[in-house]
Amino acid sequence: MAQEAVTPLSEDVSKWYNEIIYRADMAAPSPVRGCVIIKPYGYEVWEAIRNGLDRRFKETGHQNAYFPLFIPESYLKREAEHVEGFAPELAVVTIGGGKVLEEPLVVRPTSETVIGEAFSQWIQSYRDLPLLINQWANVVRWELRTRPFLRTSEFLWQEGHTAHATHDEAEFETMQMLDIYADFAINEAAIPVIKGQKSENEKFAGALRTYTIEGMMRDGKALQSGTSHNLGQNFAKAFNINYLSKENVTEFCWTTSWGMSTRMVGAIVLAHGDDKGLRLPPKVAPIQVVLLPIYKTEAEREAVEPIVKQIAAELKAAGVRIHIDLRDETPGYKFNDWEMRGVPVRLEVGPKDVANGSAVLARRDIPGKEGKRFVPQAGIVEAVRDLLDAVQANLLADATAFRDSRIHDVTSYDQMKQVVEAGGWARGWWAGEDARGSADESKIKEETGATLRCIPLDQPGGTGKCFYTGKDATRVALFAKAY
Repeated sequence: MAQEAVTPLSEDVSKWYNEIIYRADMAAPSPVRGCVIIKPYGYEVWEAIRNGLDRRFKETGHQNAYFPLFIPESYLKREAEHVEGFAPELAVVTIGGGKVLEEPLVVRPTSETVIGEAFSQWIQSYRDLPLLINQWANVVRWELRTRPFLRTSEFLWQEGHTAHATHDEAEFETMQMLDIYADFAINEAAIPVIKGQKSENEKFAGALRTYTIEGMMRDGKALQSGTSHNLGQNFAKAFNINYLSKENVTEFCWTTSWGMSTRMVGAIVLAHGDDKGLRLPPKVAPIQVVLLPIYKTEAEREAVEPIVKQIAAELKAAGVRIHIDLRDETPGYKFNDWEMRGVPVRLEVGPKDVANGSAVLARRDIPGKEGKRFVPQAGIVEAVRDLLDAVQANLLADATAFRDSRIHDVTSYDQMKQVVEAGGWARGWWAGEDARGSADESKIKEETGATLRCIPLDQPGGTGKCFYTGKDATRVALFAKAY
């Protein structure tokens, strides 16, 4: 069977991405515009994301629940900024059971409103706080321009919703969840994200403040990979979420929300891919090691396959996610296929390896002979574990070096435009912000296509001159084109 080559990432990132998502069997086209079918290989990456986050959520005291998919339209209208922000993306049900509904139902774009209504009933006293809830669900946002995983009309995510007695407790929660997202992205997805605060222009509709983790993709574009919002008391006042304090005074709660979606699957693809296809970090890869018996004759097959199956059993017992490729295809076909799918380690056993008691380990992150080595079959589990750790660390180091090489300090608007046009991130002092949002920021977006990705939490200190206005500035901001 002949294999059609994937468009090299180095030639056309957009075309490469659209091809690789389907060629690597992560997704399939959907009959519904703007949606995709997530196939098992792609869904297992999502499961790794879900499991990694869910463990962290529960370790910090959060509990999972589930809320309805349909939200009364009137709920969204209670928080003016919220409904205004989501209005263009809403899918609305007006007929049910063959009858026109008395009140239209919105297909969940996010659940602040319906959860806020529940919280207003569940919370009575300070003893009920904090209330820490998360749900794993799907949401619908009627997007005009879609791309598999990165932006689809329906997507999977988790959304956390919490209520607290004070602003500081809500702010602690908001930052704690941002740290959890960053920890997962860096240590499991191997994406060196930057934590920061969104501008007034870019914050979540109805939030007091929005924080984000921003990852750099292989074309230099930014991808917002997770957000955490301090909602202040806006939703508490809209939905009457209050409690009786220790002093017997009725107070409004302070609430938060935070989410990460299947967009992170796309982030993993775009942050690590190369011309041959995917390069999946071992901690999120559905298959960590693919085992290939190499033979030419039936006698060689009978000698090789039992050894491969024995090694596979040892690795599986040690918790390594493995797959044995017994397809009737040439070794070259199989090598190319698994490289395209991004499996971190390939383990080969041929007749000579059987005779020598050895095996060949090939790393996906280092191509050619440099990434191959012979190892004894005795102690193979330890050798594979060490190699998986090395691949994980190398992908993070590679992505970090790539990111750092594309971030450039700018002191003028002309410099900023040059950096963005060349596919980099512009970092500079910024004073174009005010409480109502920034017209300067909107103008930059209109003229360059770049947005203020975040005001990094890690600031240099001191002051400088804003690269756009020339005013005194106390904060540095990052600008880039984004997905």
